Amino acid sequence: MRIIRRRAALVAPGSDEKKARKALAGSADEVILDLEDAVTPALKADARSLVAELVREYGKTRPVSIRVNGRTTDWFADDLAACAALGDVLTSLVIPKVESRADLVAADSLLGAGVPVQALIETPAGVGAIDEIVTGPRLTAVVIGYADLGAALGRARTVTPQQWLFVQDRVLHAARAAGIQAVDGPFLGIADDEPFREATRWVAGLGFDGKWVIHPAQIATVRDTFTPTADEAERARRVLTTLAEAAARGAGAALLDGQMLDEAVAVAARRTLSMSGVHDEQ
Repeated sequence: MRIIRRRAALVAPGSDEKKARKALAGSADEVILDLEDAVTPALKADARSLVAELVREYGKTRPVSIRVNGRTTDWFADDLAACAALGDVLTSLVIPKVESRADLVAADSLLGAGVPVQALIETPAGVGAIDEIVTGPRLTAVVIGYADLGAALGRARTVTPQQWLFVQDRVLHAARAAGIQAVDGPFLGIADDEPFREATRWVAGLGFDGKWVIHPAQIATVRDTFTPTADEAERARRVLTTLAEAAARGAGAALLDGQMLDEAVAVAARRTLSMSGVHDEQ
């Protein structure tokens, strides 16, 4: 399955061709065309056709995914059939309100070969079952959905990013244990303001791979926040080079600028290079 960088993933309505094309022409690492919340029931079929056309047009040159309607809806089977017909031109499909591994198994049975899946965790049941969910077929990423989850919990929209730590850590730990990506959900606002930047810095510091955004104005901040600096990338290269040289001498640890290096430091260095878009084989 294709693994992509998901520093900034922009969600665009699947029923609005102008907005969708603007998103697809922009700088987001991934564009998610939405067939669920952004589309009224009367427009579901038309939106599905439009999204399929856009994926065929843009999917060969940039990552494009589709958020389908949930498993319990009347549109789920038709949405997945349309995704299956797109084949490998579709980066992935996003399943909303995943609450069990069975939701992913149901999707797997309706998809053709090679279509990866992302799971939106946006209910208390989904958070509770996260360790089971991350073992589901085709899964490449889990994403936190704050709006629905907050509503289900009765949580105020004005809470700080730190008040979501329990959920964020649960999802992040499960994703890392399963070897898949952990992506933060969208901030409940469209401005590139300080509250948004604080929330972005917070989840980047926790170790998430990226964040969804709902407005193009937020893309640059998210990409920058989730991209290591040139100095950080160079330091990571030096760490791996120093450890490789030590290993060639038969040593399991080494010193660099007064810091003891070992495999744990190497893991962090490899992640830094990966987030920088550099893949190091050391």
